[in-house]
Amino acid sequence: MFNINTEDITQGSLVRGLLVLSAPLLVQNVVQVIQQVVDLFWVGRLSSDAVAAIGFTMPLISIVSSVVLVMPFVGTQVLVSQRVGSERLSGARRGLFTGMVVSVVTGLVLGVIAFAGARPFFELLMSVRPSSVSSQVVDLAVTYFGVFAIGVWIAGISDTTEAAFIGWGDSRAALYMNVIALSVNIVLDPIMIFGFHDNPLFVGLGLGGLQSVLSSMTQFSGVGIAGAALSTLIGYGVGGVVGLTLIARGRNDGMLSWAAVGIDTNTIRELIDIGIPAGGQSILKQGVELALILVVFRAAGSAGLAAYIVGYRVASIAVIPSRSLQQAAQSIIGQNLGAGSTDRARRTTWIGVGIAGGTLTLIGLAQLMVPETIATLFVPSLSSTATHLAVEYLAILAYGYPAIGAMYLFQAGFNGARRTQTSFAASFFQYWCVRLPIAVVGGIVLSLQASGVFWAVTISNVVAAVGLAGYYRYSITDGMLDRAAHAAAAD
Repeated sequence: MFNINTEDITQGSLVRGLLVLSAPLLVQNVVQVIQQVVDLFWVGRLSSDAVAAIGFTMPLISIVSSVVLVMPFVGTQVLVSQRVGSERLSGARRGLFTGMVVSVVTGLVLGVIAFAGARPFFELLMSVRPSSVSSQVVDLAVTYFGVFAIGVWIAGISDTTEAAFIGWGDSRAALYMNVIALSVNIVLDPIMIFGFHDNPLFVGLGLGGLQSVLSSMTQFSGVGIAGAALSTLIGYGVGGVVGLTLIARGRNDGMLSWAAVGIDTNTIRELIDIGIPAGGQSILKQGVELALILVVFRAAGSAGLAAYIVGYRVASIAVIPSRSLQQAAQSIIGQNLGAGSTDRARRTTWIGVGIAGGTLTLIGLAQLMVPETIATLFVPSLSSTATHLAVEYLAILAYGYPAIGAMYLFQAGFNGARRTQTSFAASFFQYWCVRLPIAVVGGIVLSLQASGVFWAVTISNVVAAVGLAGYYRYSITDGMLDRAAHAAAAD
């Protein structure tokens, strides 16, 4: 049912191709959300300071991940998909190896730099409201981020391998990697954090006797918040080993060979040219999200901030189908351009827009029907004011869901054609030229408080979708796909 090969992608039904390729990716994205919830669940049993510390690390983690994970991931996926589509498997193998090299080098270099600058960064961030932050939070944040920074190159190898599988049209292998990584993380999290001394897992399961035996045997009492980061990295490592094992066993007729091992400056340049705008796009988004948190807190206090966080988390789950379709569409578009099938590449984008927009319309309608239920499900302890604001935000967000679905797929249309710089420019305009100014003017200058920030998010989503749709139509008539197909054939 979920089998798909290059011939299916370049000659078969595009609707089936999108759905079959995106289905494992959807599950994979859900798995990644669960992984974040698992980390928060166990860290929350350490202390509130530990939870706050992880929250403060997110901006810096997002920046590092944008360079070490997002950039080589997108570059590898697009390069591999186009070369597989043009049946140049040696070039696709070279793309995978190059992606690994780029992710390891950037991970090691940036990881060391970030590790060295972590403490000054967190001290600066927390100086905004020093009276509300425990002195221990800085130490915990530095510890958690330090482990992540030193080991981020491990996640880079795993993600690059995953990108190659998706580029090959093998999203099931990427799913296997993520499920195994999650399983390892679930098992290790409570053990690495608490060890075998007062471990909530053993206490909750009534296994105090077993805990005592393991404690006397190992004398391991956990490493606290560092254990959460270690568990995640070990999970990435095991998932990466699974992916490399599948490659070593000849999956997809051999995705790596000794002939592909070597430094190819042209492939490095192509991968970076494609990947840097994608990484920059992620940094742009995270920068504005951090600014919006400060704006909504200034405009509406803790209740407004709580409502904003609830909406942010709900939306991150609601858009999972569109993110999955985007990843699938990028591979299908890339392979069809590699095969010279520009019309199929164009139709993939528009079909994907229809599926994603329709799916998020249904999700938005459901959200409009029961916003209060959704809000209290995520945070049962919300105050009445925060609940009221969260209900308002969830309704406002729902109006823009169809636009989000369309936006993701238009970006896939550009990314698959190596025009990642267009997606970058669109994100810059969406976040910095529309969302942030409207939020500041509406929330603070016009005293609309939280409502001004909430509407800024939806308005920016709609503007970005309409702009991308118009520019995509123009780019098609201007020969973008023909040029992309020619470039793919010339590699």
